[in-house]
Amino acid sequence: MLFNSIEFAIFLIIVFFLYWFVIKNNLRIQNLLLLIASYFFYGWWNWRFLSLIITISLVDYMVGLGLSMQVNPKRRKLLLLTSILLNIGLLGFFKYYNFFIESFVEAFSVFGKRINAHTLNIILPIGISFYAFKTLSYTIDVYKRKFEPTKDIIAYFAFVSFFPQLFAGPIERAADLLPQFCTKRKFEYHKAVDGMRQILWGLFQKVVIADNCAQYANMIFKNYSDYSGSTLMLGAIFFTFQIYGDFSGYSDIAIGTSRLFGFNSMRNFAFPYFSRDIAEFWRRWHISLCTWFRDYVYIPLGGSRCGTLMKIRNTFIIFLLSGLWHGANWTFIAWGFINASYFLPLMLLKRNRKNLNIAAEGKIFPSIRELSQIGITFMLTTLAWIFFRAENMHQALFYLAGIFSPTIISIPRGISKIMLLILILAVFFSIEWLQRDKQHALQIDNIKTPRLVRWGLYYVVIFLIFWFGGIQQPFIYFQF
Repeated sequence: MLFNSIEFAIFLIIVFFLYWFVIKNNLRIQNLLLLIASYFFYGWWNWRFLSLIITISLVDYMVGLGLSMQVNPKRRKLLLLTSILLNIGLLGFFKYYNFFIESFVEAFSVFGKRINAHTLNIILPIGISFYAFKTLSYTIDVYKRKFEPTKDIIAYFAFVSFFPQLFAGPIERAADLLPQFCTKRKFEYHKAVDGMRQILWGLFQKVVIADNCAQYANMIFKNYSDYSGSTLMLGAIFFTFQIYGDFSGYSDIAIGTSRLFGFNSMRNFAFPYFSRDIAEFWRRWHISLCTWFRDYVYIPLGGSRCGTLMKIRNTFIIFLLSGLWHGANWTFIAWGFINASYFLPLMLLKRNRKNLNIAAEGKIFPSIRELSQIGITFMLTTLAWIFFRAENMHQALFYLAGIFSPTIISIPRGISKIMLLILILAVFFSIEWLQRDKQHALQIDNIKTPRLVRWGLYYVVIFLIFWFGGIQQPFIYFQF
């Protein structure tokens, strides 16, 4: 059930009506409804994997209770290890089993050794990377005594499987989201309205931006050997917008939907393509994952409070793990390595926290310096995305070589056919620039903005969604 489908719209209306108008005064029944709705939402894709999310939820719920009652350090570590082995073990099996087997065989074949090893026909459960990390953060925080475990099993199960965030996050921390399941919620009109605006903008990003860019990006990447360097560069830029519109769009819909039910979710994207360096980009891109790796991997390794060599080690570990988290392919590891290489000079020169405010704060236009910084960061990111999008290292390297060929100065093929899409991208970029100090691009002040202007903007966005919506594509991050 995709967010941009009729089925989801009907599902959302029914759950919303039952939640606020039928059982609005009973918190426990509300949570039970959300749990049932979330399992229905997940089972719509593949009901057989419901046993997986139920098992993970039950084991980590019991581990949390055990950690709260246990004082023996060794037994507490054993309980934590149980949670880690379960989550990482299941994630590793479903996501990386075939990758490691194939890599093992290929490594020995280089030395003339032939090993017979069999891969399995494994279906990757949608969302496992997200809810496994969510439950892991819960048990780790309970183990460190940063968070008291809940005894309300319905609230906990609903927290793990909360349907707006189930397939692609944000990866919420238990300390932020779980207490909201244990507190009576009331309908707030302004919060619901803002949630609808965020859903609308998320749909625009997905349907108009991502799905249209996907058509051209897919065509160019598939036939990369037939195109000039300029066309290949254009294809990489289209994918850059595709993955942003796709994932930021999902996050906006997820956060907006959560607000409809009275929940506040963490922000996942903060207009990352207006970043002035790579460090700022990674503070603004997939914020929930970046902060997860920072808190549960980078800081425990020593973070930036150690010697230079250890800082370099920690930086590469965090980016390589991030790449591997995204998929079982050497292209993702290469993508992580490239971003670590981008980030490293800033960290070593202690310039990685230079740009903490928004670009051109309080101004309409950026300075020449800021504009050049944004442009360079955007192009570096675009080149790295080639490895993320490529099917294998061979394609990525040859695609990159094709860009840096003499044909880079030629006119891209079929440019006249995509001028409308380029115009839409320019309008999209302009709106996000003007709203870059907001939580999302359609966050509007009702008092300062006349009703005619507000509703005019809504209707324009709706018109664009229906008129320019591309061929429906699955969300990219469903495969992670």
